[in-house]
Amino acid sequence: MTTMALNLWQQMRMQTAIWISLAAVLFAVLVGLALVASMGVPLSDAIVAFADGAWGSPYAIAASINRALALGLVGIGFVLANRANLTNVGGEGQIALGGIAATAMSLYGGASHLPGPLPFIVPMIAAALAGGVWGGIAGVLKAKVGTNEVISTLLMSFIAIWLVYWCVQSEVLLRQPMNNTATLPESLEIPDVTKLPLLTGDPGMPLHWGLPIALVLAVIVAIVLDKTVFGLRLRAVGLNPTAARRAGIAIVPSILLVLFLAGALGGLAGSFMLQGEQYSLKARFSSGYGFDGLVVGLLARGSVPGVIASALLFGFLRSGGINMELAAGVPSAIVMVIQGIIILTLAGAAFWMERKKSGK
Repeated sequence: MTTMALNLWQQMRMQTAIWISLAAVLFAVLVGLALVASMGVPLSDAIVAFADGAWGSPYAIAASINRALALGLVGIGFVLANRANLTNVGGEGQIALGGIAATAMSLYGGASHLPGPLPFIVPMIAAALAGGVWGGIAGVLKAKVGTNEVISTLLMSFIAIWLVYWCVQSEVLLRQPMNNTATLPESLEIPDVTKLPLLTGDPGMPLHWGLPIALVLAVIVAIVLDKTVFGLRLRAVGLNPTAARRAGIAIVPSILLVLFLAGALGGLAGSFMLQGEQYSLKARFSSGYGFDGLVVGLLARGSVPGVIASALLFGFLRSGGINMELAAGVPSAIVMVIQGIIILTLAGAAFWMERKKSGK
């Protein structure tokens, strides 16, 4: 009877979390529409421009899904770390490190000369390892020194962003040769064989192989978190580290591994962005995807299926916002406002639920 009551309570709590997330999204969208109207732009024009950019053509749909892949990987990394009560806000830096590693391997690491599918697989592995190491550094600081991982992962993101700037500004590193004054501070375009192959083979719908890879990883992480001993240990570490240590669970290795894996997913997101969409490393390569992925993870409420739904939402939001600015003259910053409102609404709801639970 106790087990049934516990399961029922968990289901009710999950349903409440889902409804809160949906309400937060709806409230944020309504505020965004009100802001558009206050700017004097006809709502019909803004909505049509948004729809055209988000799903108005096969190209727009594929571009939105490709953007959602990077956001989803960062969100899954956030959920994975959060299971151990760790907050990885360093997705932006992990994407940046992944982009650097994938670029270097594609252009100068010999990946383009490998046989079969290895030319695009090896840069992805390099990117995942680079992001994993970047996340693992925060794990070491947390486990050995006690540094708050929110602070360390956030500050390391700024370091990684400036590393991208350094790489694209220096010919010794990744900047393309400066033949004239018009040369932009960016890398050369990666070879075609290192780019992610398209699922359809049609450039008019550039949906690439990152989609099945990301879905497989999402399924694996969901199974690991909910069906394996490792997932149970992470939950124990998150709920009560002292009790987990007394039960024989190695706390330090768990922290190191989970932040490494979260960083690896962020690095892989960077390779998807480079090899599947941008094809060259630029100064603003990460483009805020890491911070958007953080919002995806928060909105998912600890659920991998929730990450997939949230990532699709934000992928389409980003595509629609870009076209809304181009076609209707509405600043794409409106989308950022919507995301910020979602975060504030979720934070307020979580605070209210905790107070209600404690009876205050």
